[in-house]
Amino acid sequence: MTGTDGERPGKLLSARDIRELADATGIHPSKQRGQNFVVDPNTVRSIVERAHVTPGQAVLEVGPGLGSLTLGLLEAGAAVTAVELDRGLAALLPATLAARGIGEDRFRLVHADALQVTELPEVPGVGPPTALVANLPYNVATPILLTALERFASLRTAVVMVQSEVVERLCAGPGSRTYGAPSVKAAWYGTVTHAGRISRQIFWPVPNVDSALVRLERYAEPLGDETERAQVFAVVDAAFAQRRKTLRAALSGWAGSPARAEEILRAAGIDPGARGERLEVHQFRAIARAAATG
Repeated sequence: MTGTDGERPGKLLSARDIRELADATGIHPSKQRGQNFVVDPNTVRSIVERAHVTPGQAVLEVGPGLGSLTLGLLEAGAAVTAVELDRGLAALLPATLAARGIGEDRFRLVHADALQVTELPEVPGVGPPTALVANLPYNVATPILLTALERFASLRTAVVMVQSEVVERLCAGPGSRTYGAPSVKAAWYGTVTHAGRISRQIFWPVPNVDSALVRLERYAEPLGDETERAQVFAVVDAAFAQRRKTLRAALSGWAGSPARAEEILRAAGIDPGARGERLEVHQFRAIARAAATG
């Protein structure tokens, strides 16, 4: 197949291919579900390259849409498990891949809400996904990323495309105006970095916001087990629910009273007059531990 829109010959979808697929099946991007389809093959290859996808690697993709990024991952030699909520897109994707010579030995599709999926089918002989690579729906990007990291310990890396402001929040450090609960929760799992900006013009429809890639490298050893994670995240949620208040006030409901909150904070070595936006993940962990042991 000879591609259009400047891509080298290959199996990726061009903008023309995507329009024809959509027209033939009556599929249109859903604003309600935050769908914006990537229509530029060069951008697809750039995302796959930045994700460091290797031949034979098992990759999880959430929201494959019409298959642009899916084909890019498969072109790089990956085995892909894709989770798609949209019924029409889930029905179309296997046919699109089959038409380009992709067999079932390299692809698995889960028709479900990614936030509800607790188990993933494995491509035989490959093993569970070790990377999440996706163009995430804008309206649920952060919950999907954090949920995938929580449920699937096999994921060692994640490179996802989201709104630029979401990337800024996920990458932000203590004291930043964009630092918040998502920043701390992402930092629980690994090191988070900005992985590059994406032009609005490579999407259909063209969004009215800028997009970017965020990369997360999971720590070699987790900070704590699932019980501790839940305890730490409860502290984080309480601290940022009233971010303008001091921790003594913001954590009073969580702790049971302002006095108990102050007691816990002092035991953790944290100034009760500080605000949550000044604390990094290890300090939130110290608060949770002080509460559990005090």
